[in-house]
Amino acid sequence: MPATIRALVVDDEQPARERLCRLLEPVEHLEVVDEAEDGELAIEKIVEHRPDLVFLDIQMPGCSGIEVAASLASPRPKIIFCTAYDEYAVQAFELHAVDYLLKPIRRARLEQALARMESAAVEDAAIDKAGPAAGSYPSRFLAKRSARFCVVPGSEVLYFASDGGQTKLQAEDHHYWMQPTLSELSQRLDPAKFFRSSRSTIVNLDAVREVLPLTGGQAEIKLRDGTTLEVSRRRYRELIDRLEL
Repeated sequence: MPATIRALVVDDEQPARERLCRLLEPVEHLEVVDEAEDGELAIEKIVEHRPDLVFLDIQMPGCSGIEVAASLASPRPKIIFCTAYDEYAVQAFELHAVDYLLKPIRRARLEQALARMESAAVEDAAIDKAGPAAGSYPSRFLAKRSARFCVVPGSEVLYFASDGGQTKLQAEDHHYWMQPTLSELSQRLDPAKFFRSSRSTIVNLDAVREVLPLTGGQAEIKLRDGTTLEVSRRRYRELIDRLEL
């Protein structure tokens, strides 16, 4: 663990943020570097501050804490969920949360959660490589357009692509930029809905309208907006099988 743990507090209710900050104030070697009131702002603050730890509410306007955690690129901060609802615990731990605290948060329980961070550090390498468990795949994505992060429903995604060292999310009318690399995304996306058609592209299978075989065993796919994308030779047969399911 770092000499000083840099923490971000995320909750849509100001009294809840203030109470948690008061509980954290006497904790040695921990500094609250900032606060956020919704999921989109939380992503901006995580990018800005690179905190070691995020105290993350779950039910918030715009997008949930679960979706925030699922969208983070590696290396990710440790997450302690803080919520009034117990039904999200399974999803939280599938996303490798350090702990899951029910409101109102008690000091003794908070101290227990902080103590778990030390043992959680040992698991970091395995966590970064682990893919999501079934049922925890993101259905919406946080991506940047201009200076703001936006919530893009999965149904609007046409494809993800590597572009100039960044990951582009191409939607119906706009493109956005995301933190995770294409390889990281491929581990997190629902394989029933998304398919890696080449080294540089992951396509939404629901957006595919035509498959055009080419000489040499390669192919192109035509999406619902008219875009055509290459399908590598070794992935062509798998694509056909997936589309027939």
